[in-house]
This record gives sequence, C-alpha cells and structure tokens, in this order.
Amino acid sequence: MKHLKYIIVIAILFTFSGCSVYNFTGTGKIDAKTFQVNFFQNNAQLVEPGIDRTFTLELQDIIQNQTNLNLVKTGADLTYEGEITDYRISPMTATADQQASQNRLTIRVNVRFTNKNKEADDFEKTFDFYYDYDARQQLTGETKNLAIKDIFERITQDIFNESLAKW
Repeated sequence: MKHLKYIIVIAILFTFSGCSVYNFTGTGKIDAKTFQVNFFQNNAQLVEPGIDRTFTLELQDIIQNQTNLNLVKTGADLTYEGEITDYRISPMTATADQQASQNRLTIRVNVRFTNKNKEADDFEKTFDFYYDYDARQQLTGETKNLAIKDIFERITQDIFNESLAKW
C-alpha cells in the first residue's frame, strides 16, 4: 500500500510536468513573448465598410485568447500583416427556372507572418472561407453580420493554426 502512494505521486508529477510543452489550444511551446497585428486594409473590389477593422480585431482576439503572448504596437516577436483581397457574393445553386436559390459570400485575406526569433516559420499565404445563404434573403443586417463573423472565425483559426499550432 505504501508503494502505491509513491507510484500515484510520481504519475501525477509526470502528468503535470508534460503540460508545459503542450497546452489545450495545441500551440506547443512558442518561442516568443509578444505579437502585433497590423491593420488589414480592405483592398477588395467590393468594399464592405468596417470589415478591415473587424478582421484585425478578430485576429488579435484569437491570439490573445489562445496564447499567453502580449499584444504590442511595434517591435513584436511575431508580426501579422496583410490585406483583405476579396469580398464577393456569387450565386451557387439555381432553381428549375434559372433563378439563384443560394448565394455565397466569400472573403479572402492575404497574410504575411514574421517570426523574429525563428525565420523558418515566416510565410505569406492566402486564407479564405465562405458563407452560403438563401438567395431570397438580402445580405444585410443580422444575416451579413453572422456571415462575416462565421467567415472570420474560420479564417483567423486557420491563420492561428498555420502560424502557431503548425497544423
């Protein structure tokens, strides 16, 4: 019985000692202390007011919420910058009388990631995602807000995974 207590204590110590390298967000050990997200200018042909600021803030939020990195304005270990390159609404499926029954909003973002401490991690890559909605609906108000929120959640998670989680 006495040996069982020692075995349990050792098992618990090994379990918790492994948590310093991996966390629940899947980032592993990040060789950085600070990050910055520069403003993502909206360079799409179809300009939707405010999405540039919304996207920039969403990217900052996901990194702050899933890491212990500190957000700074300049001189960061990790830098995210880029631009929104596409905001497009296109018909997806048609009815028998050649009317669109579903539309798709697609947003594309070009991202340049720089890791001052590990240049091998640097990349420039395009991320995009879409939201399908009923063609009888106007893409306004709550529908538009929901669409943009869903798209940005997916794109920012993909950027996070590519830059920090290495998935």
